[in-house]
Amino acid sequence: MSREERKVIIASSAGTVFEWYDFYLTIPLAANIAASFVPGDNDTAKFIFVLFSFAAGFAVRPFGALVFGRVGDLIGRKYTFLVTMTIMGLATFLVGVLPGYATIGIAAPIAFIICRLLQGLALGGEYGGAATYVAEHAPQGRRGFYTSWIQITATFGLFLALAVILGLRFSMSTESFNAWGWRVPFLLSIILLGFSIWIRLQLAESPAFQRMKEEGSQSKAPLTEAFGTWSNARIAIIALLGGTAGQAVVWYAGQFYALIFLTQTLKVDATTTYLILALALLLGTPFFVFFGSLSDKIGRKPVLLAGLLVAALSYFPLFTKIATVANPKLVTATESVKIDITADPATCGSLFDPVGVRVFTAPCDLVRRTLASTSMHYDLKPGAAGAPVAVKVNGTDVANPGEKAGAAVVDAAYAAGYPKAGDASILKVQSLGALFADSRALTLVGLLFLLVIFVTMVYGPIAALLVELFPTRIRYTGMSLPYHIGNGWFGGFLPPTAFAIVVATGNIFSGLWYPIIIAMMTFIIGLIFLPETKDRDIYKM
Repeated sequence: MSREERKVIIASSAGTVFEWYDFYLTIPLAANIAASFVPGDNDTAKFIFVLFSFAAGFAVRPFGALVFGRVGDLIGRKYTFLVTMTIMGLATFLVGVLPGYATIGIAAPIAFIICRLLQGLALGGEYGGAATYVAEHAPQGRRGFYTSWIQITATFGLFLALAVILGLRFSMSTESFNAWGWRVPFLLSIILLGFSIWIRLQLAESPAFQRMKEEGSQSKAPLTEAFGTWSNARIAIIALLGGTAGQAVVWYAGQFYALIFLTQTLKVDATTTYLILALALLLGTPFFVFFGSLSDKIGRKPVLLAGLLVAALSYFPLFTKIATVANPKLVTATESVKIDITADPATCGSLFDPVGVRVFTAPCDLVRRTLASTSMHYDLKPGAAGAPVAVKVNGTDVANPGEKAGAAVVDAAYAAGYPKAGDASILKVQSLGALFADSRALTLVGLLFLLVIFVTMVYGPIAALLVELFPTRIRYTGMSLPYHIGNGWFGGFLPPTAFAIVVATGNIFSGLWYPIIIAMMTFIIGLIFLPETKDRDIYKM
């Protein structure tokens, strides 16, 4: 690797790490954000608001891909991702200074959502530019290795966010952190923005784009050429359904859903979760480069499809083991405490609410939703027409189960054996030293490490694959849209969709069906339709 090539990789990767850091601060700081921007004391509503705001950033990523992908194919890779970086940094900094609901009322959550939308638009243009830029500097036969450094950035951005948050939590009181300390990670983005712009200004334009510009072979209408003709649109559809959709759900299941599962479902405290997940991410990160390099030797397709298959087959046993290690009393209670809900089917509606905008008032819906938010299993049985909802906990009737959103049912379940948050049986470590001294914590690190390995298998080769699928004249546009539909919609909506499935079924593990089904769909489509691309010469495309 030449000095110039190292410079390209370092500058592109550093800037992209900071963009992911900015974008992923929302989930680790969900409780603090909700407390500042959402009124009331309904914790479930607050959590769903944060999931919705997180998903909103993903929802607009494909639009950012269209806008900035077109610009990147028209004026160049370098200047486009300078613009996206600036938008991301400023939007993140604004979250840090945004007044809360107590100060400006409803304008606070609206402004926060707007910042998330800007972040999503920026990220929609950033990744495709960085991946294309690095790939177009890479020598033939090493694109998987070169672009794998860009693939590290998403996970390392999450690791950086967790490290900064943990550092602040350890250096100040809980009261100070909740009052103002949680804003510091957002404010730091302005410093990271300045450094990122400086380092990227040192770069020259991509040689492939420069050659195309000198030859006058640029596309005059990248969007039309990329998606308005069937030959190119077909490639984009295959890239999405046979590649990025499954890659996305494995990526988010192995990192973000694992984080949410630990904190929201298993009631593990934030510090313990961040320590364990950060260590697992640190251990797993080098494997992005390993699998990227492996794809240069055996192909992009075998590595990607193997990751999809092993993840889909492993999720249920792995997440069950995670639950058993982190909160054993909860797993025992799901088997020993039987909660039966009997109600007129006409009064029990669908609880599918992936973006948290529905209002539930029926007693049957309130009871089920409350039980799901407190990680309690239940069985729903049909009752007589017009009969009120009735709940039994281990065969004993619960009086007035619909009042106060099922609080009586929850109390009865706690009395029967379900653990409350803070129970002594739930795993808790408050320092890195304590983590290494606790066998349960180390076991959990190992389980999360396996999830991260699946992530590296599917994500390591995906950038090189997408770059090689599209010709230079429409590459930025062509690869960005399927990547961001896959990761922005299929992946980004995983947390709220999985939570909605759990609420609807009453089983804390049922949300895993979403990533499993999508991963298997992508495995089958990719096996049949996805071409192998590792030997393509992108300079001739």
